[in-house]
Amino acid sequence: MIGGSFEQHHGPWTVDDVLALDEDRRYRYELLGESLVMSPAPGLRHQRASRRLANFLEAAALVAGAPVEVFEAVNVTLPSGLVVPDIVVADAGATGQDGASINVKDVLLVVELVSPGNATMDRRFRPMLYAEAGIPAYWRLEADPDPVLVISELRGGRYIKRTTALAGAVTHVDVPFPFEIDPAGLARQ
Repeated sequence: MIGGSFEQHHGPWTVDDVLALDEDRRYRYELLGESLVMSPAPGLRHQRASRRLANFLEAAALVAGAPVEVFEAVNVTLPSGLVVPDIVVADAGATGQDGASINVKDVLLVVELVSPGNATMDRRFRPMLYAEAGIPAYWRLEADPDPVLVISELRGGRYIKRTTALAGAVTHVDVPFPFEIDPAGLARQ
């Protein structure tokens, strides 16, 4: 592939092929197996909730002295391809280089914000990919009708729901560091 365009690509896609694509803020590009998957960039409500949750996670990590870095919509290289979770908490020691992707072995938590166009992926398919890759924690934020944060931990090769943070109530979480959240205000303007 030359120059990062679709027209010049032949054969199965690789992680390097996807990382070489020209940046296009209208889409997120992921590699699942050898298939390129394009999804539309998230809307304002989704981005608002993502930014607020990432800010809360970053503040809690700082207070806890956790050596992590919090990213939004960053490439994560899995054994089976390349994904772009909404939020990633990664080992700060592994993110010092200015690369195009984070290796999954350095990821402590992924968070997906469910949108109408990706609900099946975020509820069923992504958790399987992340569990298979060994990511210790998976959180899923459901926006409708009221925000709910489903907090799961990896046990025995699959995610087990640990707790659910409901809008209007403060929930305490210990993994990957102490954190308190009331999801009520995450998406509100």
